[in-house]
Amino acid sequence: MDTMLSAFETMVKSVSDWVTLACDTPFARAVVFGVPIRGHLLVEGLLLVVILFLLSQKSYKPPKRPLTKKEVDELCDEWVPEPLIPTISEEMKYEPPVLESAAGPHTVINGKEVVNFTSANYLGLLGNDKLQESCTKALEKYGVGSCGPRGFYGTIDVHLDCEARIAKFLGTSDSILYSYGLSTMFSTIPAFCKKGDIVVVDEGVHWGIQNGLHLSRSTIIYFKHNDMTSLQSILENVTHDNKRTKKIRRYIIVEAIYQNSGQVAPLDEIIRLKEKYRFRVILDESNSIGVLGGSGRGLTEHCKVPIEKVDIVTAAMGHALATEGGFCTGSARVIDHQRLSSSGYVFSASLPPYLASAAITAIDVLEDSPNLITKLKDNIATLRKGLSDVKGLEIVSHPESPIVFLRLKKSTGSIKGDLQVLEDIADHLLKEHDVFVATSKRAIVDKCKLPAGIRLYVSAAHTESDLGRACESLKKATARIFEGQ
Repeated sequence: MDTMLSAFETMVKSVSDWVTLACDTPFARAVVFGVPIRGHLLVEGLLLVVILFLLSQKSYKPPKRPLTKKEVDELCDEWVPEPLIPTISEEMKYEPPVLESAAGPHTVINGKEVVNFTSANYLGLLGNDKLQESCTKALEKYGVGSCGPRGFYGTIDVHLDCEARIAKFLGTSDSILYSYGLSTMFSTIPAFCKKGDIVVVDEGVHWGIQNGLHLSRSTIIYFKHNDMTSLQSILENVTHDNKRTKKIRRYIIVEAIYQNSGQVAPLDEIIRLKEKYRFRVILDESNSIGVLGGSGRGLTEHCKVPIEKVDIVTAAMGHALATEGGFCTGSARVIDHQRLSSSGYVFSASLPPYLASAAITAIDVLEDSPNLITKLKDNIATLRKGLSDVKGLEIVSHPESPIVFLRLKKSTGSIKGDLQVLEDIADHLLKEHDVFVATSKRAIVDKCKLPAGIRLYVSAAHTESDLGRACESLKKATARIFEGQ
């Protein structure tokens, strides 16, 4: 290619000199078919033909003779394929503790009973007699699985009862069940948010929401975590830039209680901004149903916001309700749309009937026993008070959040370094004090940039002794880790 360009430059220079000469000769006044043609026009035409000819030629001609077997073998030996997965590091080889009993307030690890603060069993319903009886009856009647998606003979009457029960409890028109809690966000977001739509989302959302955003192929704009000034600024810019584009759908996506920080979203302010700038709101209530509000109806009750003002509400049922699966609730139009366009609903086998039955019973227990919420809030307050002066750590979660989130007061300078310190504390608690806590360790695919921390999931089933033990153990562990600081 370089040789061709060099030859072309030489030719152009020669032709240029010739054009200068030609324009001063009678040739410059040539006549073609009776039309006077100046010499430089004729030369420019020839140049165009030559350029087109050169561009049409192949820049590389393969060797005429085929490669020998030896040459082929040498090339194969030199070729190194790209790895399918990244190199396995020591960090990836870490094996988490394995539970040998139910994940209640106390569990068994390596044959030893420990106090468990890693399970989102907020209301302590795991192992509840009424839930177990409900599951047993459903197993006897329906069996274990549904053996088909909802639209293909996988709909059982208990599914419809569960959807109606959720809608009645939350005060919405209708609801829809998903087989897996995390797939609720995987599926709901792409069902509504499409390519070209604009989604403004909190930078602290969990991976399930992140993956749903990725699948939607929408234009994603992140605002600072729980910062309403940042949100308003972005909404204003988006609205100003898209004044004439009426067909673009615009959404705000937040969590009620953020899994990655334990903070609570200010829903009343979000709704005010939504109405001012004409956005829709998708709210994930996975960690707030059964927790926030006087009767456990979530963030809308806590902030005294009518649930109709939130366009789409989703939640996983594997936390306070102590079952599995997830649901989306809202207007009948929102729900009907998902029954034909939501991949997790259309293509996945439907929720096992006994889990749907357990969800109905859990809501019944929650309505009949409001003292569970009171006990949970008391336990949260007790734990927060006991951890208020832990050396080297500070509480950053909301006072009513069942996720008590502890963060390093002084960062090491990197998330990896922070995680190592936090994991040392968690390991020491488990091995020396029989207290089981979890760090906010994230997978490679999780793009959340919030600082790492230790999460303690508080349950209404924890006793004062459990909470006191956790506080004292953490104080001893941090005193040892941060000794000399």
